[in-house]
Amino acid sequence: MERGVYSVIQTPLDEYDNIDHVVLEREINWVIQCGVKGLVLAMVSEVMRFSAEERRIQWQSVLKIIDKRLPLIVSVGGESTAIAVGLAKLAEADGATALMATPPSNFPATSEEIFKYYSSILAATKIPLIVQDASNYMGQPLDLELYGRLIDQYGTDRVQFKPEAKPIKDRAIALQKIAGGRAKIYEGQSGLELMETYPVGLAGTMPGGEIPWALVKLWDSLEANDLEKARKIHSVIAELVGYQKTIDGYVAVEKYLLVKQGIFTSTRQRGPVNTILSDEVKKEIDKVFADLQEVTRD
Repeated sequence: MERGVYSVIQTPLDEYDNIDHVVLEREINWVIQCGVKGLVLAMVSEVMRFSAEERRIQWQSVLKIIDKRLPLIVSVGGESTAIAVGLAKLAEADGATALMATPPSNFPATSEEIFKYYSSILAATKIPLIVQDASNYMGQPLDLELYGRLIDQYGTDRVQFKPEAKPIKDRAIALQKIAGGRAKIYEGQSGLELMETYPVGLAGTMPGGEIPWALVKLWDSLEANDLEKARKIHSVIAELVGYQKTIDGYVAVEKYLLVKQGIFTSTRQRGPVNTILSDEVKKEIDKVFADLQEVTRD
């Protein structure tokens, strides 16, 4: 997979809470036109609110729409090893480019058990697996020793990482030290940590899919060592991320902005949710969004 921006796409829902495949196609084509290097189905895609059957329908629909134009990374994390392995095998069989998995969060496990969880996914499949430490939102941080054991056994091409436990920069540095500088790491805070973690050596960033045009500009500025431009874009993105305190917060803001840009027709989420944007907050987001459009204008 190429280095760069991998957008975690949102899932449009119809009035019956089913996936709206027509709007999904519009979103995917738009995100691809914005210049991302790949697409991701993960937590803000609401995968945890879909049944296993629905998750497969979701990624099969995305794969059909992509039609091999870009890679697709599919999140297969579950609350048991059996669930994750089952989803992983199906996603690989259906054509996913790579897998990603959060560890179980409702049933805290020992580091040894988490190692077995990831090892079982890797043993059952042949494509790369991205280990997602989503403890900034749920669960507990993964032990850095776990990363080292997985790298030693499977190598840095087969096992990759999306570390989201704080302090993110320090843990990314430690991970690169363990891997001898060869770890493939993806920033996962919607670009919030990109300025600090980019120098550590990143394979890419996995932000939400509501402002792919801005994240591509930020990434390209860093690649070109245009730090002044990168800082300007980053500062406004950081303001926007300030409205996204939880997974529900990310989904709410991202769907709102997708509607604002004419990509989605509804902000509907599968409930129950804990974030509902007020009119006042929407006005604040509108202002930040306008600032982001201005700062990314060539």
